[in-house]
Amino acid sequence: MPIWFAYTMITLLVITSVLLVLLILLHRGKGGGLSSMFGGGVSSSLAGSSVAEKNLDRYTVLVGIVWFACIVGLGLWLRLQMSSTT
Repeated sequence: MPIWFAYTMITLLVITSVLLVLLILLHRGKGGGLSSMFGGGVSSSLAGSSVAEKNLDRYTVLVGIVWFACIVGLGLWLRLQMSSTT
């Protein structure tokens, strides 16, 4: 595979890593978390969780899947590069 693939994966990995850290910090913990600062304090009485919190969960899972795919893709690329040099 070409070298631009590795640069793309590394760039995507850095971006998703920063996003993942920010999204995890926005989640509400036992003490309320940072999500209460941005409207996460308004919760639905039916489900016990707000719509904002559910969307935050979805975004976190999506970014986590992209992050994992970047790591696997970079590992496969590195393995192919190591096997082609020997």
